[in-house]
Amino acid sequence: MKVLIAEDDRTSRALLQGSLLKLGYEVVEAVNGASAWDALGRTGARIVVSDWVMPDIDGLELCRRVRARKEAPYVYFILLTGKMLGAGHYAKAMEEGVDDFLTKPLDVDALRIRLRVAERIVQLTERVRTLEGILPMCAYCRRIRDERGAYQSLEDFVSDKTPAQFSHGVCPECAKKHFGD
Repeated sequence: MKVLIAEDDRTSRALLQGSLLKLGYEVVEAVNGASAWDALGRTGARIVVSDWVMPDIDGLELCRRVRARKEAPYVYFILLTGKMLGAGHYAKAMEEGVDDFLTKPLDVDALRIRLRVAERIVQLTERVRTLEGILPMCAYCRRIRDERGAYQSLEDFVSDKTPAQFSHGVCPECAKKHFGD
């Protein structure tokens, strides 16, 4: 999965990048919030790890912009901070759309755990988005095209994506049409 990092401190950015690469992530680097904002549109990263305090666009403003993109896929946002802040600061950040926090210096185990949660949430939001969106359905056979391009029955598609189960019956109009009175 692709992770966008926004960190203006070169040493912190290198440490974060190295840690993410060791954990198996594809990393997109940004030296500040403005370049991160530009990179997000180009790269389609679904996880952002951003420093809170940066010149131009800080981490909180970057998060606000990410959340303002109504039609875009969900992006999990982790905010890094170099100092312990009061509960009011954290509450404000959460209200602005921040998903999680990490303090500096970077704790790689804490990062790994948060990224696993981020992946699960991104995957779940993608499943919801798929189910809420327009289903790519064949006009003739009514089968659904999945994300791999294969076609399957509507029942199988929904059963694969949700815990829903189907029980079949016959509606009154079809009963009359196919079986008569």
